[in-house]
Amino acid sequence: MKKLALLLLMICSVQVFAQKRNALPHGMVFGTKPKDIAPVPANKLETLMGGKIRQTTAIEGKIIKVTKEKGGWFNMDAGNGRIIEAHFANYDVTLPKAIAGRTVIIEGVAQRQLIADDSQHLAGDTAVGKKQHEVKVNPKERLTFEVQGLMVDK
Repeated sequence: MKKLALLLLMICSVQVFAQKRNALPHGMVFGTKPKDIAPVPANKLETLMGGKIRQTTAIEGKIIKVTKEKGGWFNMDAGNGRIIEAHFANYDVTLPKAIAGRTVIIEGVAQRQLIADDSQHLAGDTAVGKKQHEVKVNPKERLTFEVQGLMVDK
């Protein structure tokens, strides 16, 4: 009886491990479908923005990792060790962790992270010493992206 139970357990475990995972298909859309405008490569986003703080655009890049599935929070490679932190404007979007490593096209609003000290010289009041802000923004993570739509490209 024990041998029969053991045999049945082994057959069930083989069945479980034999199942294949379905890859995310090309063209799968999360949120709204990005418009048919030519996307800019993620490593050229900063040059596209120039001196602007916010820019509505579509970019193409590789997702490094999904940090939070609910709300679609993820990091995208921007080249030269830089990272674009992105999240969906619509919190109802759930992004699977399996999308990490895939090339995607995202459309939305790119934004630079600024701290108050960045523009103090324009106001004529430079903050020095204890008045200086303690917030230190990593220069490699100064871009955020609020995503309206994402489409799996490759």
